[in-house]
Amino acid sequence: MPHQFWQDLQKLYTLVEQREHHNNRFYAILKGEESDQKLVIDSFLQSLDLPLTPENQLAAITRIANLRDDSLVQAMKQAGFDQPRIDAAKQLAYQWAATYHLQQHRELLLVVEEQQLLTPFYRALLRGAHEVGLAFTQWYPLWYETIVTGVNRTLEADFQGNQSAIMEMLHTKQLLDFGHENEIADRCYSVLRKHDSQTWSVLPYVQAFPIAVGAIIAALEELHDALCLHNDDIFDQADYYKNYIKALIEAFSETERHQLVARWADVDRKWMQITAPIQIGHPLEYYEDHYRKAVAPEWDVRIVNPQLQHGNHRAEKVETMFQALYTQSGQPQSLSAYQATLENLRRVQLYLGRPALYYGAGFSGLFSAQVVPNDEVVSAAYGKKIFAFADMVLASSRAKPVLQISRQVLGDEIIKRHRQLMNTPEQWHQVYDISTIGHEFGHILWLDENSENTMNTTGHFKNIEEFKATTGGLISFFSDTSEQELLSAVIDDLIRRSVGLIGWMETEEVRPYYSEGLIHLHCLFASSVLHFSPEPPTLTIQLNETTITNLKQQYMHVYTALAWETYLPKRDALHFLSRYVRTEGKSLTPLDPTVAAFVAWYWELYQKIGRQVADWPAE
Repeated sequence: MPHQFWQDLQKLYTLVEQREHHNNRFYAILKGEESDQKLVIDSFLQSLDLPLTPENQLAAITRIANLRDDSLVQAMKQAGFDQPRIDAAKQLAYQWAATYHLQQHRELLLVVEEQQLLTPFYRALLRGAHEVGLAFTQWYPLWYETIVTGVNRTLEADFQGNQSAIMEMLHTKQLLDFGHENEIADRCYSVLRKHDSQTWSVLPYVQAFPIAVGAIIAALEELHDALCLHNDDIFDQADYYKNYIKALIEAFSETERHQLVARWADVDRKWMQITAPIQIGHPLEYYEDHYRKAVAPEWDVRIVNPQLQHGNHRAEKVETMFQALYTQSGQPQSLSAYQATLENLRRVQLYLGRPALYYGAGFSGLFSAQVVPNDEVVSAAYGKKIFAFADMVLASSRAKPVLQISRQVLGDEIIKRHRQLMNTPEQWHQVYDISTIGHEFGHILWLDENSENTMNTTGHFKNIEEFKATTGGLISFFSDTSEQELLSAVIDDLIRRSVGLIGWMETEEVRPYYSEGLIHLHCLFASSVLHFSPEPPTLTIQLNETTITNLKQQYMHVYTALAWETYLPKRDALHFLSRYVRTEGKSLTPLDPTVAAFVAWYWELYQKIGRQVADWPAE
């Protein structure tokens, strides 16, 4: 039976892969192909009163195939939409994408039932998880409208966009949830409600959204009851799954706001005990809410690739680097961040695979990788899980067209090298392992259970944490001589990503990545890997022995300052961020004049041609 299960899991994985391939075929529309998929795209654009141009078609394809709406927002701004109209259109786009993908989920589950794949227990798990996911999908638009476009805009209007003042008010009036040891938590499972100009109250999710959350609780109860009818004869994890579902029910049902973090910590504890190759992703992340870090309604089912589950050594490489730098820091090895980092690195559960079913916040973007839980008290006892969706990322990257802005800014050579890399899957996966899985391990470093809360007084922790994560993986790679044949490919990847992140300047949900990109650009320009001439605007990439050595030294200087002077003493994140970025309200601007000039030029160009497809030879 175990052998049959793995065969069935491979069949399921292949079905998900085929579904992704079908969705990536949307990009063929841009080559002039007529298809049913083109009718789907054009009909959607017409519903929004957007012209059927190739640029707008690309924006719509990005929304349905990649589940991102930043290009669509730019299309609407270019068409003259005001903010209320953009907000309404984003909700329509969410429902459009969700409806399309939910139908694919149903079709996938039907095949699983018809072919009797997996076992009765895991079929029941997939069926029940889907029903729960439908309830999450109903909740997410209301959650987003209430918090992101509602409460947060009200706060910004009340305080003229002063993020520090907003955070000070939330702390002073105790409008944040309390967590472990009765301290202010680093995230919330509740909503603010304004009563008058000075008075706010806090409601747990179940009270703020009684119908939506009530539907989730009911679906979770049905899932629990369904699982009770079967045994897990393959991995003996039935009790772990059932305890996890019960913990979710209790967490969603909690009405005492200062018990919420404790309830959800128990969810994470139960979840960490599940080690089967079919994993559920519950509410974990809080990128959308910049102030109270309200955890988003995400729900998904992730499955591993049976062929990719062994032989990854990234954790050992990152640990070697961390040990060396910590010794150089001169800090005592009794420091809690040192102990917590080593324990978490050594207990990571790594899952390489694909998201098979996704709902709620997932229809506004899927992760390329993720390290969780974010609750460091739970991690101190149980470790973390890292999920990496390399196959999905590679398939998507291959399908996407070359953009005119990439050719104009980066030049053809780096694009050719990237296309060649994607056609060499083994090498591409090695670069992904360094840059993306290395990033997730980099998140673990230099933290203990209250680092984020202590360092987030001004609300900027996430705006430095993403840079810390990526750079931790990079420093580990730079310090290891065994993979240097990949050096040029890794730096190419760093350049392309750092420049591309400028396009997320106005996308609030991913502002931490935009902030990360600005600091990377500082390093790239300071090392002379990049050079910008304003007249005429020209970016030059110089990769030679001198600039690469400069780059390694620059990153080591910046990273050690970040780790030793901000993370270990737990200083507010603005202590580091303000060395490179000027913060004004919600805007982040590079301090270095050259970086600032380049970012301003790229952003202006992005608004003009950021969605134009380049004339690129077929491969």
